[in-house]
Amino acid sequence: MIPEEKQDGPSAGEESPGLQAAGSVCKGSETAAQAQRGRLQSRRARIHQQISKELRMRTGAENLYRATSNTRVRETVALELSYVNSSLQLLKEELEELNCSVDGEGPAGSEGVAVPMIPLGLKETKELDWSAALTELISQHFGEDGASFEAEIKELADLRQAMRTPSRSESGLELLAAYYNQLCLLDARFVSPARSLGLLFHWYDSLTGVPAQQRALAFEKGSVLFNIGALHTQIGARQDRSRAEGAGRAAEAFQRAAGAFRLLRDKFSHAPSPDMSPASLSALEQLMVAQAQECVFEGLSLPAPPAPHDCLAQLRLAQEAAQVAAEYERVHGAMARPPVQDYVPFAWTTLVRVKAEHFRALAHYHAATALCDGSPAEAELLALEQVFVGPPAPSEPRRPALPQEPEERRKLGKAHLKRAILGQEEALRLHAVCRALRRVDLLQAVLGQALQRSLAKYSELDLEDDFFEATEAPDIRPRTHRRPEARAPSFSCGKAADIFHRLGPLSVFSVKNRWRLAGPVHVTRGEGGFGFTLRGDSPVLIAAVVPGGRAAAAGLQEGDYIVSVDGQPCRWWKHAQVVAQLRGVGAEGVSLQVATLLPSAEPPGTGDRRPALRGLLRSQKECGWETPAPARASPRPLLGWSRKAPQGRPGGRLCPAPRPRAAAPPPSSCPGRQ
Repeated sequence: MIPEEKQDGPSAGEESPGLQAAGSVCKGSETAAQAQRGRLQSRRARIHQQISKELRMRTGAENLYRATSNTRVRETVALELSYVNSSLQLLKEELEELNCSVDGEGPAGSEGVAVPMIPLGLKETKELDWSAALTELISQHFGEDGASFEAEIKELADLRQAMRTPSRSESGLELLAAYYNQLCLLDARFVSPARSLGLLFHWYDSLTGVPAQQRALAFEKGSVLFNIGALHTQIGARQDRSRAEGAGRAAEAFQRAAGAFRLLRDKFSHAPSPDMSPASLSALEQLMVAQAQECVFEGLSLPAPPAPHDCLAQLRLAQEAAQVAAEYERVHGAMARPPVQDYVPFAWTTLVRVKAEHFRALAHYHAATALCDGSPAEAELLALEQVFVGPPAPSEPRRPALPQEPEERRKLGKAHLKRAILGQEEALRLHAVCRALRRVDLLQAVLGQALQRSLAKYSELDLEDDFFEATEAPDIRPRTHRRPEARAPSFSCGKAADIFHRLGPLSVFSVKNRWRLAGPVHVTRGEGGFGFTLRGDSPVLIAAVVPGGRAAAAGLQEGDYIVSVDGQPCRWWKHAQVVAQLRGVGAEGVSLQVATLLPSAEPPGTGDRRPALRGLLRSQKECGWETPAPARASPRPLLGWSRKAPQGRPGGRLCPAPRPRAAAPPPSSCPGRQ
């Protein structure tokens, strides 16, 4: 395979008990593989330092060359520039070998011969310490003891550490998806337009190894999403495509990878690394779609190739091969344009051109087989004609049919074979140009086998008394019965509970809202009950307070959220649970802790209680991982990670709900209320 693939050990890391309870799979590659990656990254960093040094020397030499008029000095500087440029070329080739290390072996258990695919290497990252930032944020904003969340912070750190070395399997995808889901929850709870976590996220470019860093959590999310797409490419490249099932799984994996890169391109802007730029992601998406189209072609010729006399089957293969060639032509056009051409490995660009020539030659070979070996009926002749010239328009006269005489068809088939041979020879020439591809024995075997097959077929048709010059073979019209599409990766496989579940529902307890914790407030039962009315779930809201009642005397206010009953946390309790707990209270009364929402402009603090926001009577629903919609915010200065809030939800902000309709059930009253 062409790009670098990270080797995984046979044994994976142990599964964290906390992650196991959350439904996550926390596995990574063994320590030896991680150490090998570290050495590779160190070599990349050292080469980049040398390249930077040479570039600075070249810039200084160029400035001196332009500034001086002394002939001897200019000659000396020109000689120095030639040395610097030679050193730069050697360093870039060495870096390319690191980024494009070639694995000449095919997928495990593969019995057939197939053209190797291009998988992407995963982005590397440095270790990250969540403890200080999250502990401080929980203590300052949420009013909780940050030290008591040590287990949750460790669980998050363990998940990130395991995510750095995922296995190339479905369990690896589950691991990345679980961490991505936790990042979405962290974004919804701890990040606002005016406040970030304050952490510096370090990631290395997948294509060049250049380090990049940002303080935005969106950069972490985008890098993990990129690795999800890259891991899909590695899984697809490892499939045994000599069987129809393997070809189908490979096509699905490449489509998922294309979907991940499209999602990243749509959601992420101002990328700090080249591999996450819109141009690069667009080229990678097209590459994955082309590789999926190649798998579709391979699936058509399995489990048994069509017989040579099956004219329609050969025509279908010809058009499918032409479709694959057209897809790779588009990919090569995207890779050959700046700025993508500056950091995409040369081996990738060359392999894409080789594949375009190879499949175009295959299209002509199958067309020649249909012309020479088949005995097409009238309907098949019409289909054969449309393969080359296309269906006629309703307003146009019918084009002349292709030759119906066997001898004429033989001459036309011979012309197609000639184009097939020229195309395979061009593919072999391109293969020989690239030093990285020359070491891929599998690719050379595929190209050589196709060329020998075309030459053998041509020798059968080449008669000794054939003195007529061969006609020019027309192009094959691309067409496919199944066009692959980019499919978004599935994040449900990594569904997990919120690690910071104890902080409360995201709809209320996030940095997007401000509140003051008050209490415990002791309330006794009077003749009219406690003197307040409850509404909503998770957390339960005090909908109304009776003036002059026991609740009003204790300082409770309309709009307060009950977060604790007699020392028991109840942020996630349903309405019925809180009511049942209060009904069991005796004459001694009950101790309540409440959260009073503050206006957004007022910072949280400890002082005299101020009136709570009124009208916050909407029911609070428990927020799972798929519904943590963050507040709508203005674009950030460095990043743009936009998420559309689900319809019918206010995007995580608390807002006044409409007044209850007459048909709605009345709010529950506290026990004893008259």
